[in-house]
Amino acid sequence: MSSFNPRARSESPAGMATIALYRISQAIGHLFRVRGEATQLSPAQIHALLFLKFARPGVRTVGGLAARLAASYATASGVADALERKHLVQRQPDPHDARTVRLALTPQGESQAQALEDILDDLEAAIAGLPQAEQQALVRATQAIVRTLQAAGHVQVYEMCWGCQFFRYQAHPDDPRGPHHCAFVDAPLAEPNTYFECPDFVPA
Repeated sequence: MSSFNPRARSESPAGMATIALYRISQAIGHLFRVRGEATQLSPAQIHALLFLKFARPGVRTVGGLAARLAASYATASGVADALERKHLVQRQPDPHDARTVRLALTPQGESQAQALEDILDDLEAAIAGLPQAEQQALVRATQAIVRTLQAAGHVQVYEMCWGCQFFRYQAHPDDPRGPHHCAFVDAPLAEPNTYFECPDFVPA
């Protein structure tokens, strides 16, 4: 069935929901374009700045950015180059791997990224206007949809450690490197690092 066919979708709750999500995605694209025009940033550059602000440090690379943008390495590198020219991003050597170059926000980039955090406020306000029970039902439904799409390889989920099946709370409280543990990378986690978004997140 084609969700774009108005007659066909009118007879299918799944079709109606699909086209509603499609329209929401269009609205999100519009919000990014409007903000981009105001800040002289492309939507991809906005996504990149927010990625570099909230992603865990280990994935803040051109490759990590490419995965987040669902783009080629060359495209992500071009986005990073443009942000570097705007003095919003800088490349740094990886202290643990000479082959890897890290991407980091400059102070100006940090300020710009912080100013972009409210870019989805209109969407959040629309959701907040729903009754509490409908909001909770929407969370359950959309999370289930995301899990299905993730399993099919259509989307990569970035979330913080809390709620991940690989997170071990207070696994070694006396370890100076961090009291928590990530079973995915088999490494200690300092408390501040548990609040970054991680592409290896799997719901517990």
